[in-house]
Amino acid sequence: MKLNPKNGIDQLLFGMKQKDVIALYGTPDKQFEDDDSNMIFLYNQQKLRLTFYEDEDFRLGYIITSNAEATLLDKKILGCNVENIKRELPFKSWEQEDFDSTENHFNESNWLTLQSEYGEVIRIELGAIINDNDEFDWKFKK
Repeated sequence: MKLNPKNGIDQLLFGMKQKDVIALYGTPDKQFEDDDSNMIFLYNQQKLRLTFYEDEDFRLGYIITSNAEATLLDKKILGCNVENIKRELPFKSWEQEDFDSTENHFNESNWLTLQSEYGEVIRIELGAIINDNDEFDWKFKK
């Protein structure tokens, strides 16, 4: 499962509608509306949590995965030492936020978060990029 910063993950592209995702992965194992009226799809086998933004006509705008096969620039990420991964990646600007036993390591230019616990990456979050016009840069153009 290849992470494509600024674009999506695997076959998923930011800007897809729910029907486009269902055509690729089938009906989600679970779906619900969050507190902001966004639609959330959960796919258990792929270990994906997909957020479709209500205020953007329900386009795919945020992806979370804990899939052990997730790769970033051909490197497996999950279970690896987060500091080593950050050193190996070409993204040099990282903000860190601590939450009890977990830390979020955020790279704004790629809207990428590596969540770690006990020093190892346990989850990856990837968001659609906002362009200079303060609009989402949707990659799916169907």
